[in-house]
Amino acid sequence: MPELPEVETTLRGIQPYLQDATITDIRVRNPSLRWPVPVRPLQKLCDEKISACERRAKYILIHTDRGTIMLHLGMSGSLRVLSVDQPAGKHDHLDIELNQQHILRLNDPRRFGCCLLLKPPVAEHKLLANLGPEPLTDAFNGDILFRRSRGRRVAVKNLIMDGQVVVGVGNIYASEALFLAGVRPTLTAGRLSRARYQRLAECIKLVLANAIKAGGTTLNDFTQADGSPGYFKQELFVYGRAGEGCLRCSTTIKAKTIGQRSSFYCPACQSF
Repeated sequence: MPELPEVETTLRGIQPYLQDATITDIRVRNPSLRWPVPVRPLQKLCDEKISACERRAKYILIHTDRGTIMLHLGMSGSLRVLSVDQPAGKHDHLDIELNQQHILRLNDPRRFGCCLLLKPPVAEHKLLANLGPEPLTDAFNGDILFRRSRGRRVAVKNLIMDGQVVVGVGNIYASEALFLAGVRPTLTAGRLSRARYQRLAECIKLVLANAIKAGGTTLNDFTQADGSPGYFKQELFVYGRAGEGCLRCSTTIKAKTIGQRSSFYCPACQSF
């Protein structure tokens, strides 16, 4: 599933083509995504100029004066910028034509993504209103984690994956950040000290920033008709490495199911 770094990399790849471009057509081949695609309202954006593009959590927001297109990649979706004459494939559900030159194409084999039209105030839409802070901004820090953990008996891994606490910390990145912070994922959230949460917040920022940096080398893929969607492999310390030796201390990496998600940790390095 595309997580925050993959979505941020997607945004950076497509943004140069979208910024200040004019929407000259919107073609919806299959409106049956996670929620019905509002075909007619979207087509009213034709001839509108794109004023800005941004990411909020795992949503991509394309702003115009008449409304904001909100895209989500779901479980398996991707966005690519192609020439206007590029034939559509089986799972190419939506094209946004730009300046009669390029199209932004949404491909989504499992159809768990979305394309919605939002009216101002965008931040108050039901899918955005209750989201936590962005992890790579100053709005997110250890103090926030500490305050929101008080009295909580959930595992700390579940806490940092809660989108109302902080957005975009998916399963892989939660496991990796907890490893770097030396915190076992099963620890009750309310037991961690403020200092530990300060360290954990720093590690979350580091892991996500490194993932985005790694994705920067694949940006050309967003303009290839048959290319990958620009996601990337990383060197991981614990995730997916159960039974292997820890890269720091050689202790065998353990796996445990927490909140119906597979979690990985080093019993020695994550002793707290």
